[in-house]
Amino acid sequence: MTLPDVGALPTGLALAYRDGQLVLEGDERQFGKPLSVDFVAGRAAHRRQFGGGRGQLIAKACGLSKGVSPQVVDATAGLGRDAFVLASLGAPVLLIERVPAIAALLGDGLARAAKAPETAAVAARMTLCEGDAASQLATLVAQAAFEPQVIHLDPMFPHREKSALVKKEMRLFRALAGDDDDAPRLLEAALDVATHRVVVKRPRKAPPIAGPAPQHTLTGKTSRYDMYVHRALAR
Repeated sequence: MTLPDVGALPTGLALAYRDGQLVLEGDERQFGKPLSVDFVAGRAAHRRQFGGGRGQLIAKACGLSKGVSPQVVDATAGLGRDAFVLASLGAPVLLIERVPAIAALLGDGLARAAKAPETAAVAARMTLCEGDAASQLATLVAQAAFEPQVIHLDPMFPHREKSALVKKEMRLFRALAGDDDDAPRLLEAALDVATHRVVVKRPRKAPPIAGPAPQHTLTGKTSRYDMYVHRALAR
């Protein structure tokens, strides 16, 4: 199989196919096991079956309720875990990812999910778009002909080098993308484009993103959702 062209990767990282999956791999001591996107098995399968349905915090924050399945733009898609949860609950989701290597992993995972009977319907509700939401959000949404009722953001939270050791998977992400220093600009763009609400996932004790104050928050054990509401989602 031909590897996708993702441009130059940081030293020590490479794309490869392992057991039919596209993976991003490097020194396991530094970055952990090879990274791939698998919506069919493992953690995604368990959450699809036992995650708690529309009672999950992310579902409530994004406005999924009985009779309401809004169109959601996941503007910081990452490995697609949040987007897959929302799509598995019935929401159409546009995934925007700015890092080409991560977008390639997402595309590979979605292609395999589309071929598996248990995930084909979920994958059909997920559309992938590569680009930088902080500077191109309105354009990317328009090109996808997608109605951005809800925009979900999960920017990486800057860390102190002397704080507890960052997870190996997060180290890999930071090697590729750095910190999301443009989070305020991303929030501003999302507020301009979303028709109904913007939802921002944050560490539970982290401050809100600089900018307007959220009107509502939902807080869990480790994370929090800040909600910026333009208008209610109609049934």
